[in-house]
Amino acid sequence: MKEQLNVVYASNDGYARHLGASLCSLYDRNLEEKELQVYVLSMGLTEESRVALETIAENYGRELIFIDMDDLEARFGHPVDLGGYDISIMLRLFIGEVLPREVERVLYLDCDTIVAQSLKKLWEEDLEGCIIGAVMEPTIYLEVKESIGLESRDPYYNSGVLLVDLKRWREEGIQQRLLDFWKSKDGKLFASDQDVLNGTLKGQIHTLMPRYNFFTNYRYFSYAQLLGHAPTYEAVSQDQFVLAKKHPTIIHYMGDERPWIAGNLNHYRRAYDKYLAMTPWAGAPREKGKRRYMAAYHLLDYTTVVCPAVRWTISRKLGMKLVESRKERTS
Repeated sequence: MKEQLNVVYASNDGYARHLGASLCSLYDRNLEEKELQVYVLSMGLTEESRVALETIAENYGRELIFIDMDDLEARFGHPVDLGGYDISIMLRLFIGEVLPREVERVLYLDCDTIVAQSLKKLWEEDLEGCIIGAVMEPTIYLEVKESIGLESRDPYYNSGVLLVDLKRWREEGIQQRLLDFWKSKDGKLFASDQDVLNGTLKGQIHTLMPRYNFFTNYRYFSYAQLLGHAPTYEAVSQDQFVLAKKHPTIIHYMGDERPWIAGNLNHYRRAYDKYLAMTPWAGAPREKGKRRYMAAYHLLDYTTVVCPAVRWTISRKLGMKLVESRKERTS
């Protein structure tokens, strides 16, 4: 394996400052890496945002490479309907095509992540013959799994952090397989690109431990709750789950309780605030208008601890409503 740590992000301009915080944390927590190359798949990033991101890289003596993908829709070769999602979420599916051929292994990170520890051990993870490595998302609805050809005991993975054997990805034509799968579903997918990856690569995804992609709302779930909801989560030990809560390597601000929203009480928000303050976006105001919702959401977090059935009921009702609304938009 090459020593160079290759990391790729994908971003539009709306997520530029979150990318900046994540990028800063990546550099800061991996100072010992002599060779660290970061690529940004760019769709609509302004020149101002690019300069700000380059400034972060220069502060750490690193090089940042932008790959312009404003032509993303044309790359599909047919009309694209993502049921309300921004098309930029599909950028990661094209990594094999747009990254340099010499890049044979890459770590993909969502912009709404913060790197809290060194990525050395993750980078050296043995994929055991699989195409990618990812962290399981056991709270996904059974209906979503069934819609992409998965059975109840099949694991379902989150696409926010992906360790990719890019050499095999190219050799086995994964990009075209992903696009063919997506087209076969006519865009009628709950989680779009994430569903595409799970449906296409069933049996070819290596399970990473949750500390490498810790969803902040999982702090309020117990291991027993997750195991009961998805027995396949037995691949993760209770000790590993507890370790992820206390010492996550990568924090993923997945869900509604985002640290950039005014009034949020996210337990892990300080990590985001710390690194945002080290970027050209320092002092950027939080998004307003959701204080009551943030308070209600945080109350639901603690309800999960004392009465998990309430959380499951509410989440399922709202989640399935979202599933159906996306189906209607794409029908």
